[in-house]
Amino acid sequence: MRRVLVLVALFLAAAPSAAASDAVRADVADLLADPAAFTPPAVEEVVVRGELVGDFGRRREAVWTQLNGDAYADRPLLGGGGLAGANLGVGVRIPIGLWEDLGEPGGYRHRGAIVDLTGVWRYHDPGRGGESYLDVTALDVVAPELPLDEAEEWLALGIGLALLAAAAGVVLRFRPFRRD
Repeated sequence: MRRVLVLVALFLAAAPSAAASDAVRADVADLLADPAAFTPPAVEEVVVRGELVGDFGRRREAVWTQLNGDAYADRPLLGGGGLAGANLGVGVRIPIGLWEDLGEPGGYRHRGAIVDLTGVWRYHDPGRGGESYLDVTALDVVAPELPLDEAEEWLALGIGLALLAAAAGVVLRFRPFRRD
């Protein structure tokens, strides 16, 4: 009997919660391609992974920002990634009670925190003037924000200075002399 209780306890500890099992995992591209398919009652909650970018618009009840779910979240240009198409993002509303200090939002010289956001997809929400956004109910940080350094291009700088010096030499050589 003791073994059965231990096995049941282990099973219950390892089993995902009912709330987590009801959430559907989707990409930002999925939300944008067929937004109506992820709205209630078809899907109660959705889990979306991406990078928090743009600006953290703090309001009284929530923080508004954008979640990018494109290739640049995983491999930013300054982090060694290459050009991979357009940015794909959706608006997100994170209640103040769930908000953590997530550092700076992502941009060209800074990768924002990579997060899994669980929430309700509000497609053309009439309560917010028809806006579409993810109304977050849970936030999980996958990777913290990361400053990105842009390497100095010494060769390009040297060539630019040499061309500038050559142009100055041409101007000085062929400028007319004034004789008073």
